[in-house]
Amino acid sequence: MYYFFGFIILLGVLIFVHEFGHFIIAKLAGVKVLKFSLGFPPSLIKRKWGETEYMLSWIPLGGYVKLLGEDPEQEEEIAPEEKNRAFTSKSLFARSAIILAGPLSNYLLAFVLISIGYMAGWPVLLSEVGKVIEGTPAMEAGLKTGDKVTAINGEKVWRWDDMRSIIEQNGGKQVTLTVERGDRELEIPVTPSLGEQKDLFGEPTGKIGVSPSGASAKLGVLESISEGAYFTWYLTKLVGITLVKLVKGEISAKALSGPITIAQASGESLKAGFFNFVFLLSYISVNLAIINLLPIPILDGGHLFFFIIEAVIRRPVTGKVREYATQVGLVFIVFLMVLVFYNDISRIITKGWTLAP
Repeated sequence: MYYFFGFIILLGVLIFVHEFGHFIIAKLAGVKVLKFSLGFPPSLIKRKWGETEYMLSWIPLGGYVKLLGEDPEQEEEIAPEEKNRAFTSKSLFARSAIILAGPLSNYLLAFVLISIGYMAGWPVLLSEVGKVIEGTPAMEAGLKTGDKVTAINGEKVWRWDDMRSIIEQNGGKQVTLTVERGDRELEIPVTPSLGEQKDLFGEPTGKIGVSPSGASAKLGVLESISEGAYFTWYLTKLVGITLVKLVKGEISAKALSGPITIAQASGESLKAGFFNFVFLLSYISVNLAIINLLPIPILDGGHLFFFIIEAVIRRPVTGKVREYATQVGLVFIVFLMVLVFYNDISRIITKGWTLAP
């Protein structure tokens, strides 16, 4: 049940926030919203309030907001008194804002959740050395338990994650650690070794052979907001690097995950605790925001790409071109869904994963 409820809650929140972003900006721009749906048809529950029909649908893999006049080919069917409320009647800036509002809402959700997490007491692990492993670069360089690393190559650090990240990126290269030891400040050169351990992208990482002391700090409101922005940007870079490496073939397409893996992760994080679930929600929200901005017809990024073309040629892209491009985009998305489902099922078979409680 953890997997089911975790998956439904996670997708429900992500989809609602995304579609609500489109919805609220469309309303503010004076566009008539015909439908607001969580999930894809057939509908489970639907009710009309005002001029909008709200729906909860059976297939929980997305959602949509239907706007008056979003299809240029149906412009003639719009009543004359409502033409000024059609999506196509609005300025290029207003239409772009409506489309962009969905991904930005997911991005904002991640930032808010992470910031609240830190306000609620998420600790930040400090860059203080706990154990120094014998026979490692750290031991040879003279690092000791209790040393506080305050900078690496002149770049200030205070989080353990920052320290680890810089060291991992400098395998085989000498770095200079600025260390506080008691009331003294020392400059300690050390060369991280390249071991067998690899990072998320399959590349060898630098190690010096230390573990954290466990010292941590709890943040105030302003610090939490700053940390929320920092960590949201970190997740953005992580997703961006992953996409680039996928395109370059440096990461196998087998690494892509789909709904089954997300359900697995949702259940595990929910069992591990509320804050673990919030972190997963934030991470997938950033993923959703960035993926939706890719210039693929049928996604928000595809619409924005057409708007860029419109701005350049000073006229809307023709309906035929949009139709063909959308069909290509749909084929690509279907192919991608088949691929991630195949990957998910392969993992279940090879690793023995289960969705049972």
